[in-house]
Amino acid sequence: MSKKGDCWDNAVAKSFSHTLKVKLIHRIKFMTREEAKRRIFEYIEMYYNTKRVHSTLGCLSPFEYEKQKIFF
Repeated sequence: MSKKGDCWDNAVAKSFSHTLKVKLIHRIKFMTREEAKRRIFEYIEMYYNTKRVHSTLGCLSPFEYEKQKIFF
């Protein structure tokens, strides 16, 4: 943990939150809370973690990055 007021502590979480809102939440009108939960889960598990590349991970998806680290 860095010193109080350091803006980088929450950068990863804020970046993910922004991406989730822009790419999914603001584009869809959910009819129920359950539908929202299901769609958010699907977005994270079926797209964000498996297909979306991240520049900080060497342009790999989180799934591919972890798979690569396990075998090396």
